[in-house]
Amino acid sequence: MTQIREGALVLADGTAFEGELIGAEVDVTSGEVVFNTVLSGYQEVITDPSYAGQIINFTYPHIGNYGVTAADDEAERPFCRGVVVRELSRRRSNWRSEDDLDAYLRSEGIPGIAGVDTRRLTRHVRENGAMPAAFGSSSFEQLTKAASSEPGTTGVDLVSAVTTSKAYEVKGGHFRVVAYDLGIKKSIVEQLSEIATVFVVPAQTTSDEVLALEPHGVFLSNGPGDPMMAGQVVTALGALLGKVPVFGICLGHQILSLALGGKSYKMKFGHHGGNVPVRNLDNGRIEITSQNHNFAIESGSVPGVTETHVCLNDGALEGLRCNDIPAFSVQYHPEASPGPHDSRYLFQQFADLMTSFHGSPK
Repeated sequence: MTQIREGALVLADGTAFEGELIGAEVDVTSGEVVFNTVLSGYQEVITDPSYAGQIINFTYPHIGNYGVTAADDEAERPFCRGVVVRELSRRRSNWRSEDDLDAYLRSEGIPGIAGVDTRRLTRHVRENGAMPAAFGSSSFEQLTKAASSEPGTTGVDLVSAVTTSKAYEVKGGHFRVVAYDLGIKKSIVEQLSEIATVFVVPAQTTSDEVLALEPHGVFLSNGPGDPMMAGQVVTALGALLGKVPVFGICLGHQILSLALGGKSYKMKFGHHGGNVPVRNLDNGRIEITSQNHNFAIESGSVPGVTETHVCLNDGALEGLRCNDIPAFSVQYHPEASPGPHDSRYLFQQFADLMTSFHGSPK
């Protein structure tokens, strides 16, 4: 019988939760707590590089019931700081399953804590905002100190920790697309490769290096943290706008907006889930979307654009299209892994934009 490892989670404001430690064994881990509302797809969430620096609190009460499989990884390894669940499944049941979630967390060095009142934790974050926290087997005093000293994600460069160290190519459709890896998910590359051969490049890649690849388009990926800390990408993008079509997702949307002169802000607790309703202002349709971000762009702050999408939960800006140059972006995740596929048309929209700018590829 596996020995129970008792532990606690302490928020920076002193609020404490007791639980049972799971996953990798650590005395203390710290990060910014956010909650995710997906009902399934926990492995894709855990391996999304956008969670770098964060502790993921799953609102769904039963996590791990179908195990894990390498096919569902969204990155080579998880970058989150930890996982919080109400109940970790004691048994996995799925024909695709290769291991259980607890063993997976151990092998990847990710600590977790189960048995936590995740509804209470979620309410606390909703009311008080995402905040630093720490959990582990250490004393309450040590956990409190660790939580208080955790910087969170504001003003922190997290992209450099998740971007690829060297460029690589994924062969696909007739177009040539350069994708800035700001924390790119595997499923995004898969969607792009249906329309283009994709050259994934590090976040520090210059505009000259991008243009040397003779791309039909440039893609700005999702990624973690504060868009104000991605200055080098913003600078490079400024030299690319107008020369080649651009499509941005999540952090890529924020970076495009900053390059155009927009303003970003940190949300109270962000959008993290697979069921966020967004209105497409071009046709009035409602799209149920997958989202994961703690920062957003101020509506009305970006000059020279048409705002194309809005979140129905809180009115946050969810998409824009440049009026005079070939560029557009959305705040949510149209690749939807996990999540509904309502918005995957945006990848074809990118292909159409490249066709209208360059003509059909040979």
